[in-house]
This record gives sequence, structure tokens and C-alpha cells, in this order.
Amino acid sequence: MHTASFAGVQDAARQIAGHAVRTPLIESPALNAHVGGRVLLKAENLQLAGAFKFRGAYNRISRLTDDEKARGVVAYSSGNHAQAVAAAARMVGTSAIIVMPADSPTVKVEGVRAFGGEVRMYDRYTESREAIGEDIAASKGSVLVRPFDDPFVIEGQGTIGLEILDQAKALGVAPLDQLVCGASGGGLIAGVNLAMAALSPHTPVIGVEPRHYNDTQLSLAAGERLTHAPAPGTICDALMTDRPGELTFPINRRLERVETVSDAEVAEAVRYAFRLLKLVVEPGGAVSLAALLAGKVQAQGRTTAVVLSGGNVDPSLFAAIIEDRFTPIA
Repeated sequence: MHTASFAGVQDAARQIAGHAVRTPLIESPALNAHVGGRVLLKAENLQLAGAFKFRGAYNRISRLTDDEKARGVVAYSSGNHAQAVAAAARMVGTSAIIVMPADSPTVKVEGVRAFGGEVRMYDRYTESREAIGEDIAASKGSVLVRPFDDPFVIEGQGTIGLEILDQAKALGVAPLDQLVCGASGGGLIAGVNLAMAALSPHTPVIGVEPRHYNDTQLSLAAGERLTHAPAPGTICDALMTDRPGELTFPINRRLERVETVSDAEVAEAVRYAFRLLKLVVEPGGAVSLAALLAGKVQAQGRTTAVVLSGGNVDPSLFAAIIEDRFTPIA
């Protein structure tokens, strides 16, 4: 069985080259002055399909055999993995059925359909997306492309770590003092950890989660995978997984620590990214920046890499945040 590894991340970089966008590492004098250090922003909101997820999806789906392509792929996701799978499937010439929660942002549902994906809705509070996805895959003989618990997906996301280190070196930064990245199921940060462990092992990697969706933080403290307590909801719809992945958690045990941010802190980061950086970043993609701006991660006198993981935000929510009309749930 294939196991996620640094060699696999290097192979993924070759596999996705020319298909995924090599997103820029952006530096803002205003942000540097604000935090008193140097901040390098990895703008995955500019990735194909609007989020980092395309890397892992393409790395997995582009390896399908002709027979597997004929039977199509199935995925479950609140939106970014959904769009990435639909985009990658179209690119390699196969079909995609995506199981999405009924409360998914409309922009993400429309994104899946625009890429040619078929959407099946479910109730995230009463139904199991995993069970639905597995049933569809079994009935059609399709390949299930999991959002994070797949070694090829993890390795695809790890190419972000390779690019950050390469781009930072080109800017004269080596080693980085710290790297900050959002955590949910853990696929992105696990892939980044594989790259950092091999190439910059002394650079601390700090995870960030929404305040009430802190399953990675709880799991690391307990030394085992735990589910967070019932949560009131969050604007970070991309980060609502209830516990770390089976494959991702062992890799992510090397994390320096995990910080949490409130919806109000995330909203401030979304506003800051738009007003000062001229970037559209979705709430789930802005948690790392939120931790920095809120002082949860100290950047003074340091060089910090920050992953902005996606930009697929609902227009009405984005407008409310930008115009200071947004009222946080908690």
C-alpha cells in the first residue's frame, strides 16, 4: 500500500507541473510593518479552482487507469475539494459525482457544476457523507477520492511546502523562522509537514483551527484522534471536520503547536487581506493570517510563512465582512 512520504511529495510536484498553478509568495510592506517582522504569504487563493485542494485532487485523479476513468470518481466535500475534484476529473477526461452538504456556499456548489461535476446534496447534521460517498462508489464501481485521508492527496498538498521553501530561498530567506497553516482534516498541513521535515526540519510549523473546531489541538494534547465538542457553527465552512484524519494525524504530531481563532478574528483577517493586500481570501483560508494579526503567533523580528489556503467565499458573506456588517456566531 502506498504511504505518504517526502519522496511522494517530490513525485507529486512532477505530476502536477504544468497543470496546477505555482502560486506566488507575496510580501507586503504594510503587513511587515504591522507585525514588526517579515511575512511571506503563499496565495493559494489564486490556485486553479480557487484553493490548494486542486494539487492533491489532480495528483490522485491523474493517476487513474483507463478502466478507472471509465467508471468515474466520487468525492465528498463542503466545497473546495469538491471543485478541485470536478476540475481535475474534467482535465483528465472522467466524470465526477460530488456529495456536498445542503448548506454549502452557493458559490462552491456552482463552481462544481461549472467544472462539469454532478452534485448530490446531504444533511451534514443527520447523514454521513462518508457513507453516502462509499455507497455511490460501490454501486458505480467509481474511485472514491477522499479529501485528506489519501496518500496521493496528502503528497499533492505537500507541493505547497516545496514551493514555499524554494520561493523563500529565492528571496534570500533560509531558513524560515516559522510557518503557519490552517488545519482541518489535516491533509494540507500534513503534506507541508512532510516537506518541512525533510528540507527545513528546524522551522516550527504551527497549525490554526477555528475556536470551536479544535479537534487537531485536542488530539495532539491527548496523543490520539479526538472529536471536538458540539460546535455552534463557523464562517470557516472549509474547516468543519470533526476529527483529524487517520493518515494525517501521525504526520501532524510533529507540529510545534495549534492555535485557535474566533470568527471575529477571522473576519478581521478577511477584511485586512482585501483592504491592505488586495486579495480575496475565504474565511477558512484566512485562519493563519488571523492568528498572526490577533497576536496568537508572534512575528516580531521573525520571517513567517503564512498559507492563504483558498478564496472561494460566498459573495454576500464577503460583502457583509468587508462592510463591517458581519455579526460573529461565537
